[in-house]
Amino acid sequence: MMDRKKELKRLYKEIEIEAGIYQIRNTKNGKILIESTPNLKTINGKRFSLERGSHTNKLLQNELQEFGAEAFVIEVLEILETPKEGIFDIKDALKKLKEKWQNKLQPYGEHGYNTLKPR
Repeated sequence: MMDRKKELKRLYKEIEIEAGIYQIRNTKNGKILIESTPNLKTINGKRFSLERGSHTNKLLQNELQEFGAEAFVIEVLEILETPKEGIFDIKDALKKLKEKWQNKLQPYGEHGYNTLKPR
């Protein structure tokens, strides 16, 4: 039993963590929320927080109550390319990648749940 636990722990540590950009899309009205995460495996937790009523985006949370959880899908838009060597600022890279997708998809106002930040 202990060998199995050690093996599972070793395998878990070997799993490569992928950072990236994802969207939560309302299939009823087409609105989207663009978000970034240093670990794409955590996006299932976003669905969980939505279904529990504890997501931080109140407009998205309200529409989930209105349309139901089945009206929302979570989709990975892009996985962040990370160099194998050297210094890399993952926070900055994710911020730039998120801005790229927000500029492309314009998830604001009647098209989405993101808020436009003043420049």
